[in-house]
Amino acid sequence: MTYAEAAARRLRSPEFDRWMRGAASTGFCHNPVRLVGASTTLRQDTGEVLGQYASASEPDGLTFTRCGNRRATRCASCSHEYKGDTWHMIMAGAAGGMKDVPEDVAEHPMVFLTLTAPSFGAVHSMTKGRRSGRCAHGVPLACRCGHDAGDGCLGDAVCPECYDYRGHVVWQYYAPELWRRFTIRLRRELARSMGMTQRAASCIVKVQFAKVAEFQRRGIVHFHAIIRLDGVDLDRSYPAPPATVTVDHLTVAIRAAVNRTSTLAEPLPGERERRLLTWGRQFDVRDIVRREGLDGSLSDRAVAAYIAKYATKATEELEPTGGGREHIARIKSTVRELAADVDPDGAFGQLHRWDGMLGFRGHFSTKSRRYSVTLGSLRGARRAWRVRRLLERAAPMDDLQEDSILVIGSWAYAGMGWLNEGDRALATGAADAARQWREDRTRDRRIQPTERSTS
Repeated sequence: MTYAEAAARRLRSPEFDRWMRGAASTGFCHNPVRLVGASTTLRQDTGEVLGQYASASEPDGLTFTRCGNRRATRCASCSHEYKGDTWHMIMAGAAGGMKDVPEDVAEHPMVFLTLTAPSFGAVHSMTKGRRSGRCAHGVPLACRCGHDAGDGCLGDAVCPECYDYRGHVVWQYYAPELWRRFTIRLRRELARSMGMTQRAASCIVKVQFAKVAEFQRRGIVHFHAIIRLDGVDLDRSYPAPPATVTVDHLTVAIRAAVNRTSTLAEPLPGERERRLLTWGRQFDVRDIVRREGLDGSLSDRAVAAYIAKYATKATEELEPTGGGREHIARIKSTVRELAADVDPDGAFGQLHRWDGMLGFRGHFSTKSRRYSVTLGSLRGARRAWRVRRLLERAAPMDDLQEDSILVIGSWAYAGMGWLNEGDRALATGAADAARQWREDRTRDRRIQPTERSTS
């Protein structure tokens, strides 16, 4: 059966509307999880049954739920939801006034930090390199082409034979450890900039952060982070630091921590020396201000939107091989070659799991414990909203609360994805239509009344 025949069969089915409501409940997920089972909603105090649900009552006897994949190339719907959650998480800690984070948190000392990786060889870029001469392979030591922004070879090695692909993979593999050591060093340097011991400084100020990783065109990650200083007050969740602690203390501490952070990587097969890994010489620290940023300053909203964007964009350019780029393919092959030779119980024992991420084994979005809300709490809020809707339907005249009900369920995994290509085509088409509707509404909101009257 072709996908067109399968789609037509679904459209003619008397249960089509119910099937479509089930697809809509997943946000028209591209690759949903199929479940079978049932659940019962009860009142905890009396045991009264408020509602029952079973997958057997659904078309095909299945219940669908989101796949939860954050990559837009895998599932645009779940990626959109993840991006929205990340925006709220970042925005709550940067601007406050939402998600139970007080508005005055935006007045705390706060900066936007970008950390990069060191160079492992010359790559093609939009600016012409200054180095003259040629390497042993007769290739210029620096890119002299002056590429346009859309040039496909941007980020590729100028001389693949000279490029240190092994060093590239090692640094990428240890990047999460380098970030961890940076956060430890930052607290020490902050105490030093304040003229205190680390123990004394920890009694009056705490470092909070939210960080995302982004792949550069050369196939290596760099980190964007919001770093904020909070005070210490057991009676408040987001206390302000003392007025004597300023953003200058934080900036000085960050610059010192970046320059002094390093870690040693275990030797690769055939090597005796351990590699000293550091951050790249290019890094940027900018103050975040509480305004729209129209005067050229960096606003809290602009930073939150930027970080949320890259929380989902980070790996899209790498699937499946970075658009067929030879440079990305060589990084992946280097990962596989090293993984085949390393000790499975050694430091690089898990390298084989990360060839798709070019050796990067860290999380793309992380935060400190007290920066803001968690992604789990945002998902929990959605679940609570659904429970409230259930209560309104089950007992509209009662004063039931969320904590007074109990949901008992038994579910089993039945597979991934839509049952056939016809169902997938219908869900994808509905998702495209919904996305276009959202974009149209967003565009209409941005049009000023004067623009509407003249159009």
